[in-house]
Amino acid sequence: MLYSNYAYSSALIKKASCIISDNDYNKTMQADKLFKKALLLEYLTIGWNVFEGLSSIVLGMITGSVSLIAYGLESSVEVFASGVTVWSLKGTSRGREKRALKMIGVAYLVVSAYIFIDAGQSLFVSHHATPSFLAAGLVVVLASAMAILGLYKRKVGLQMKNEVVLADAKFTLIDAALSTTVLIGLLFNALFGWWWMDQATALFLSGVAFREGLRELF
Repeated sequence: MLYSNYAYSSALIKKASCIISDNDYNKTMQADKLFKKALLLEYLTIGWNVFEGLSSIVLGMITGSVSLIAYGLESSVEVFASGVTVWSLKGTSRGREKRALKMIGVAYLVVSAYIFIDAGQSLFVSHHATPSFLAAGLVVVLASAMAILGLYKRKVGLQMKNEVVLADAKFTLIDAALSTTVLIGLLFNALFGWWWMDQATALFLSGVAFREGLRELF
């Protein structure tokens, strides 16, 4: 009887151990899938932002649009932010995450200062950008892609409970929102000849970048 109870108890323990092992294995596999998905989204963001930045700056130089050039520079921060996120994901320490957020904040402040000076000078000399519906169409495409990437990254970041991934997802969604502001400036200039909307949009982008930089630093 004692042997029977012992054997039964041993079987229960073994079964429970197997269940725990299966749960741990499933959790590990799920975490690995999320990690790979987060990395893929970051690499896609980097690639897309390189295209976004170059195309915006080139078209901005052709049309003389300060807001497009500013938007292209904002994209360089997004490339940097995604690169820092990849660096953070491949590390293990909590301090690495904090340093990553600080680095992103500093990058935002640098770009904010450049855009503010450039847009302010352009507004002072009454610089008129060439109206362009092609530029407006490009911004629509860019905004749509960034919004999709941002939402996917936010979903993965929440599942991973990773602050850096969530911060980068926020930057990507901000980028998509800012592109809408750029679009408004381009359309007002093209439709109504309100040239100053271009500089006003750039100054707005500078303010948003400054705010986000301070948030990550402090």
